[in-house]
Amino acid sequence: MAEPLKNEPKIDPKEVLEGIVEWINIESPSHDAKAVNVMVDKVEGQFRDLGLKLERIPGRDGFGDILECRTAPEMSLGEGKGILVLAHLDTVHPIGMIEKDLKVRQEGDSVFGPGIYDMKAGGYIAYYALRHLIRQGKKTKLPVTFLFIPEEEVGSPTSRARIEEAARGHKYALVMEPGRDGDRVVTSRKGVGRFTLTVKGSASHAGVRHEDGRSAIHEMAKQIMRIEAKTDYARGVTCNVGLIKGGSGVNVVPAECRIEVDLRVPTPQLAEELTHWFLNLEPIGKDVTLTVEGEMNRPPYQKDAGIAALFEKAQAIYREIGKELNDVPLTGGGSDGNFTAALGIPTLDGLGADGKGAHAAYEQIYYSSLMPRTYLCARLLETLE
Repeated sequence: MAEPLKNEPKIDPKEVLEGIVEWINIESPSHDAKAVNVMVDKVEGQFRDLGLKLERIPGRDGFGDILECRTAPEMSLGEGKGILVLAHLDTVHPIGMIEKDLKVRQEGDSVFGPGIYDMKAGGYIAYYALRHLIRQGKKTKLPVTFLFIPEEEVGSPTSRARIEEAARGHKYALVMEPGRDGDRVVTSRKGVGRFTLTVKGSASHAGVRHEDGRSAIHEMAKQIMRIEAKTDYARGVTCNVGLIKGGSGVNVVPAECRIEVDLRVPTPQLAEELTHWFLNLEPIGKDVTLTVEGEMNRPPYQKDAGIAALFEKAQAIYREIGKELNDVPLTGGGSDGNFTAALGIPTLDGLGADGKGAHAAYEQIYYSSLMPRTYLCARLLETLE
């Protein structure tokens, strides 16, 4: 490893981990607004102690609050458009997971806990990075805004507008989602579409008057085969029918069936093409109706020249501590970085801790990743201009 720079932030990974553990001990499933807001309270207090200007936007539609934390003018050397840091405080894990299947513990280099990898570790790393700059009396070259989201895991339905509004006022976006496969960050993500199909037919007695019925499930089965056939790995397209519900009894020709579909595409052109295809689907059988609703939930996030330049800056920072940073050229998972990148804001994603098991009962981060990832975040905040 190269000799550390004289001005290198003295990052204590044990201290970083202690803060992360405080966050993961506050369970915060997306659909539990009260629980998420306990996390918001915690983060709000920590950023208030740093002297940032806070704005808390009340949640709606059953979700928690959005928290925006902005550095005060005296904390940065410049004015105008600055750095937007994105993190979410919700997790997919239900209340009680921490007591049963995912107890907080360290085993060797792995530290386990609900939401630790996706993505409370990343959110805390961003907070700690700024706190260390302040501790050292350093200023960022640009103003910094931290935006904490309460419902990213379900598509950021109440936060998207706020994210996009904030992004338009910033020069860069840093997304604290988990790191990938060692020393890798994310520079491109597929767009995510969600579509709901409903078929209505006619019910009849399955034994006495079967011929009088029009099976909605039969029609939907044909539609499912049509939809799944649109998956094209060569083009990077996947169509997944993930949920299905239909029928009222085993002895009744089903009058209604409903499915929910997940679409992933790598380019805006494919997003437009497949969205048009879905919304113009028609029935295959006779005497049934088909209704399709949906849209692209997250636009594709493509690596352009601005993102490539931002990634190169991050690589140079990583080399200061003798490490080589690589990127994941394309991932199928979406994030709030999709929104900022689609607006043309240079966006670097996957800046959080490395680990594995997102959404799983073995979710974990690697302790060894805490120092380099915190260093990278701190130096990005300090040097981007």
